[in-house]
Amino acid sequence: MDSTLTANLIWAAAFLADLAIKVVALIAIPRRRKPTAAMAWLLAIFLIPFVGILFFLLLGSFRLPRARRDEQARIDDLIAARVADAGIDTGADAADWPRWFRRVVTQNTALTALPAVTGNDARLIADYDASIAEMASAIERATRFVHVEFYIVSLDATTAPFFAAMERAVKRGVVVRLLADHVASKRVANATETFAELDRIGVVWAWMLPVMPMKGKYQRPDLRNHRKLVVVDGLVAFMGSQNLIDRTYNAPKNIARGLKWQELVVRLSGPVVASVNTVFLSDWLIETTNLVDEEHVPAAAVPVTSGQLVCQVVPSGPGYDMENNLRMFLSLIYGATERVILTSPYFVPDEAMVYAITTACQRGLEVQLFVSEIGDQGLVYHAQRSYYGVLLEAGVRIFLYPEPYILHSKHFSIDDDIAVIGSSNMDIRSFSLNAEVSLLVRGRSFVTAMRDVEQEYRQAGRELTLEEWRQEPRKATFLDGLARLTSALN
Repeated sequence: MDSTLTANLIWAAAFLADLAIKVVALIAIPRRRKPTAAMAWLLAIFLIPFVGILFFLLLGSFRLPRARRDEQARIDDLIAARVADAGIDTGADAADWPRWFRRVVTQNTALTALPAVTGNDARLIADYDASIAEMASAIERATRFVHVEFYIVSLDATTAPFFAAMERAVKRGVVVRLLADHVASKRVANATETFAELDRIGVVWAWMLPVMPMKGKYQRPDLRNHRKLVVVDGLVAFMGSQNLIDRTYNAPKNIARGLKWQELVVRLSGPVVASVNTVFLSDWLIETTNLVDEEHVPAAAVPVTSGQLVCQVVPSGPGYDMENNLRMFLSLIYGATERVILTSPYFVPDEAMVYAITTACQRGLEVQLFVSEIGDQGLVYHAQRSYYGVLLEAGVRIFLYPEPYILHSKHFSIDDDIAVIGSSNMDIRSFSLNAEVSLLVRGRSFVTAMRDVEQEYRQAGRELTLEEWRQEPRKATFLDGLARLTSALN
């Protein structure tokens, strides 16, 4: 065959393949996807068709496989049935709640099946080592079971007391179960030694969202379980932003930069502990197919504390059909009447969140945002910065937590009596791609304690002004804009 003809045929085939990719992309990608995400994917595919479609095939599915979603729905039905059988009541004071807050609780219950319950106590722990010490202390007192679930699990000098407490619990005959995210925990420096130690001390453990295609376990590899929680005997629970690892994450690049993570954890007692335990049992059932019914503790069986906090646990993630955390965050911000104070290490909001925050400013509310002055993830850091201008212009006060600390806490407060704390960042990844868990709290005493934490952030850092931001070099803001485009690829 003539070489010119061969070349022409190759070019024609490539052209037709390129055209076919773009036509199929225009039809398939916008379906059930946010316009910003669809536009970002289409832009990538139109600019680099063959590479773009390869990445889309690897990362384009923002939901877990249908079987996992069906199992989550089945578990939610089971939870709803048990809640109904137990006759759980949110409390006599529900009639005194603001009407809009009651609607938020109703929304959360409809999405997750977990109710709001009263009679709870909650205490914030801002010290990194102290939170691990308190969790270890609770495990030391365990008599029935210990449930541990973390995005990252690592044995090191900081977490050694926690591992030692688990070992002693096992020796006492306490069942200790542990879930760890497969991708995140496998990539830490001493992963092999960590899980060998769990085997040695007798902890029963399993991977969350394992990426093991040879074993038939596969989904989009960056759909991760980002939850962090500990439950002891169904009586005490811990939730928050902190992973089970040293605050440097034992990463050479972090150690070289002197980076340290600043976290916030909440210790819970009261009926809400049953809901935290339900999240663990649900994940355990999904990952192991083992129903641990004997360790299901009904909320009605958990002693009411002297505290009177209303608490509701809200799990979210790609196993659900809705973005549970985002919907709750938006409802709370729109319900606020005085102030909204946000803390998130990775703040890359979608359009709805930006509108909610800037609208709060236009309604005359005090709105503040706490973020880190430096970042540990380049793309996310620059994508986050790309929102500073519009927020500052709207009237949001932005406070930068100083280096060498990464402000990794994830919480926000509404007015004087409503707050949220948990594992969820305020970014597109946490809204759509990660399994997260948040705690909604109504109670003035709890918000007062959170205000003290916020004040510590203020005193430690500095405020970024609009005038200062307008002096940013064009090169930096150009990188911010590019990073913002990639953040929508979900």
